Amino acid sequence: MDVRRAAERYRGGAAEAGIESWHAFSFGPHYDPDNLRFGAVLACNEERLAPGAGFDEHPHSHTEIVTWVVEGELTHRDSTGRQSVVRPGDVQRLSSAGGVRHVERNDGPAPLVFVQMWLTPRTPGGDPSYETVRGIADSTPYAVPEAGALLHVRRLAAGERTAVPDGPHVYVHVVRGEVRLDDEELAAGDAARITDAEDVAAVAVTPAELLVWEMS
Repeated sequence: MDVRRAAERYRGGAAEAGIESWHAFSFGPHYDPDNLRFGAVLACNEERLAPGAGFDEHPHSHTEIVTWVVEGELTHRDSTGRQSVVRPGDVQRLSSAGGVRHVERNDGPAPLVFVQMWLTPRTPGGDPSYETVRGIADSTPYAVPEAGALLHVRRLAAGERTAVPDGPHVYVHVVRGEVRLDDEELAAGDAARITDAEDVAAVAVTPAELLVWEMS
């Protein structure tokens, strides 16, 4: 188990434009050849957008982009003509495939906080696709078969215990609260990269929310 703390993230964004970003993996000018990916996960970015702030139209390709909104509302538009508003509890996925452009904005009155994760597909190319699943349940993992991955959402009461999936690569990101993962205590923004996970459990020290990627 390789634990990475929130304070170790690379800071990005543009504060003057109302954008704050924290990157868990090598990103943009923060190049680290020893921190390029884990399993299929290429990026796990924590983003904060002030009201009216956003990312102007920009391109992606050969990437599965999965977004989890923590607070506020995210407005999404892309070059395929799709537009949606993503709220807490929703999972959004943009399969950029052979290439797509999109815009992400906070058009609401309150600050927006979201976690965006990028995964590499097993087969590059193809046609872009998009979906939003409203109000995903803890008991229903969200499948990204293109990347050989399942996303598990875990919302825990204090003292509650949950099993971490067994697998070759498991990535655990703490959205909020504090948890004990085996002998490690993790707080909001911390993450654990687990290789050959077996019989690992998370216990909530406080009410907590986790995003867990199970990868083959």
